[in-house]
Order: sequence, then C-alpha cells, then structure tokens
Amino acid sequence: MEHVNRFIIQCGEAANRDELRVCLLSSSLSGSAFTWFISLPPNSVITWADLEKQFYKYFFSGVHEKKITDLVRLKQRNDELVESFVQRLRDVKNKCYSLVLDDRQLADLAF
Repeated sequence: MEHVNRFIIQCGEAANRDELRVCLLSSSLSGSAFTWFISLPPNSVITWADLEKQFYKYFFSGVHEKKITDLVRLKQRNDELVESFVQRLRDVKNKCYSLVLDDRQLADLAF
C-alpha cells in the first residue's frame, strides 16, 4: 500500500489521469513487483482500479512472505516437467520479497 501511495504522490498531476497511472506504474516497480506486473495476462488491466485490485490481491492476500528455506525445500516431483518445476520455483522466489537472487543463483539453488 505504501508503494502505491508514494507512486501517486510522485506522479503529481499525472495521478489525476487514470490511464497515465496505469502506464507509468511499471517504471516504479522492481524485483518481484516488476516480475508480477509483466506476468499479468494481456488486457487484464484496463483501469487503475483493476491494477490496484490485482496489486493488493497478489501482495497483500494474507499469504506470508516466503523465505530461502522455502526455495531450498522445493524438489521436482517424479511426474513433473522441468518447465513446470522451474515455474513453481520462480513463483516461490517471487514471494520472497526481501530476497535478491538473479537467474543464475536461482538455477544453482534448483540443482
């Protein structure tokens, strides 16, 4: 919630225009928030209200932040495709909000 409020303040006059807020938000995001934003399905966000609702649902849904131990515990299931395992790994990593790992480090962790 703090990020959204800071963003609106930084937008100044642009914050009065719904479509500009939607377009400008991506430049204020980093890490897991940016990864979440670029993973949104096309046309799933039309208005600022849509974006706010999805942002809060994803980041403040009552799901606790994941830790590196959650990543370490992940194992590929016998019947699981590599692509599915990698996606599951990335999903957990994206919920490790304070953990900074690049793709190489994440791959090393997976192996």
